[in-house]
Amino acid sequence: MVLRGFERRLERLVEGTFARVFRSGLQPVELGRRLVRVMDEERSIDVKGRAVTANHYLVGLNPVDHARFSEVSGSLEAELSEAARDHARERGYTFMGPLAVHLASDPKLREGQFSVEGQFQQGPGGSGAGALRFADGSRFPLGDGVITIGRADDCELVIDDPRVSRRHAEIRPSGPDYILVDLGSTNGTLVNGHPVTSHVLTGSDRITISDRVMDFEAS
Repeated sequence: MVLRGFERRLERLVEGTFARVFRSGLQPVELGRRLVRVMDEERSIDVKGRAVTANHYLVGLNPVDHARFSEVSGSLEAELSEAARDHARERGYTFMGPLAVHLASDPKLREGQFSVEGQFQQGPGGSGAGALRFADGSRFPLGDGVITIGRADDCELVIDDPRVSRRHAEIRPSGPDYILVDLGSTNGTLVNGHPVTSHVLTGSDRITISDRVMDFEAS
């Protein structure tokens, strides 16, 4: 399922100008298949019982293939990252830091050969990786700083709704986790339909503030 979505996105990528890049030789979907296999191989269970996998991936390519992909390397890295993120959601994996996929030239590989190496890398200050996904598909990445949610213009995430307090809630990094804290708001903060004052977010959590719904992604 993950790779079918990846293939559909690649179809859009290779249309028009970039069609010649993928006309022959190594195909991006081969990279995607190997990437998700490495994710499964790197999976382990942390002290909290969560399934954790590598979050930093280096895709080695022969210099000829690397040069051929150079025009679309940024887009391809983004699509591979999205495929990894989708696979993590499907399998319930957590990352210990921000997810990244990079293409690199490796002269030890023959043309058509490639390698995928996964590494565990914590975010700055030991923070984990996370994002809020909205109904329109857009994402708000969480980093190693506190994210304030509210109606005030100086909030990191502004919700222009009179039912939302000026400083309604915060998302605070805590090691590899993120904690959602209601700041004494008038109308409250819900997680999975239940009011909370403080809650450690997991990859299945849905946050509701007024009419704004956002899904937490632990990746």
